[in-house]
Amino acid sequence: MPTRRAVTGRSREPRARFAEELRLLRTSRGDSLRQLGERLGWEWSLFGKMEKGETVGGPEVVQALDQYYGTPGLLLALWELAVSDQTQFKERYRRYMALEAEATSLWHFAVSVLPGLLQTPGYAREVLAAGGIKGKELDQQVAARTGRRELLLGDDSPPFRTIVSEAVLRTQLHDLGEWQGQLEYLGEMAERGRVTVQVLPFRAGPHGLDSTDVWFLRLPGGRTVAYTENAYRGELIEADGPVERLQRAYDAVRDLALSPAESRKFILRMLEESP
Repeated sequence: MPTRRAVTGRSREPRARFAEELRLLRTSRGDSLRQLGERLGWEWSLFGKMEKGETVGGPEVVQALDQYYGTPGLLLALWELAVSDQTQFKERYRRYMALEAEATSLWHFAVSVLPGLLQTPGYAREVLAAGGIKGKELDQQVAARTGRRELLLGDDSPPFRTIVSEAVLRTQLHDLGEWQGQLEYLGEMAERGRVTVQVLPFRAGPHGLDSTDVWFLRLPGGRTVAYTENAYRGELIEADGPVERLQRAYDAVRDLALSPAESRKFILRMLEESP
């Protein structure tokens, strides 16, 4: 069978195509990002991030863009495809991503790196680059990781709890400006009603998850699955017995962690101490 040729020459990846369409529509109008922001009432930087693929935005802003450009439903349809696209993630994550999308609540423990759902683009880029990813693949992975943040930003977002080791907050980025931005974003997200951030201080001592970064997804019907990962591989765990053992370890860690209010103060103190 002959290779199918692209007709438009544009990207076939949903997120990249969405970003391309936004850029094309704006530039064909002759608008700058600032002008677009002023006319629609959103921060112009949001449109810049959407056009670079760092975020896909929310349905309200996409509907406003559809109305402004006179493309009723087109951008919203592309946005829906971009949000649900899982091909941007490596193969081993796709089963997990499918379950994450339908989870009714999420719990997480971080050993050394903040969860992707709370990472800024600058943080994601430096962490991924440290793992050896570079070039176009790095750009794609940064966009994919930060795009996951949309899961927590909607009005119907699932409850999310993360417990982060103090080591996570003591490991600064090389770019101190990006690091401060990450701490500020973490503090802002910790104020959201459906997001709970707790810090596990060094003084808590050894615990059952001291070498395990783990996610728990509660699925419709009440079943819970776990996902453990390190820098090189991840494992989805669906058998009840291993999941229960991990949950018991997580519950013990939560008992050792600072309260959400104390944790917010801890994050603010880290921000004040940052050079």
